[in-house]
Amino acid sequence: QVQLVESGGGLVQAGGSLRLSCAASGRTLRTYVMAWFRQAPGKEREFVAAATWGGSTYYPDSVKGRFTISRDNAKNTVYLQMSTLKPEDTAVYYCAAARVASSSSYYYTEQQYGYWGQGTQVTVSS
Repeated sequence: QVQLVESGGGLVQAGGSLRLSCAASGRTLRTYVMAWFRQAPGKEREFVAAATWGGSTYYPDSVKGRFTISRDNAKNTVYLQMSTLKPEDTAVYYCAAARVASSSSYYYTEQQYGYWGQGTQVTVSS
C-alpha cells in the first residue's frame, strides 16, 4: 500500500508560481510512476504531469513549458513546480501513483493509477 499526501496549494495571482509536494509512505516509490492530475469544478479530472522512475517526464500541451514534475526517490516525495499560472489552472490537484514493471512506463489516464492523495486546492486569481 502507498499513502500519498499533497501539500503546497493556495491562492496565487495570475503569472505567479507555486510548488506542490506529494509525500509518499508505505512503500518506496522506486518502481512507481508518479503523476499529477487536476479537477476543476464541473470538469473531469485531467492529466497534468507524469514522471517515470527512469527519469522521464510527460506533460500535456496545456501545461508544457510552465509546469515541471520532479521526484526525489530518497525522500519518497514528488513535486510539481508550477509557473506562469493562469486562472484556468484553478483546480484541485491530486498526486497519483501506479506500480509499473518498466522504468519507462507511464500512464495519462486516471484509471491506470491505483493510489491517490486527498488533493490540494490551487486557486489562481486574475
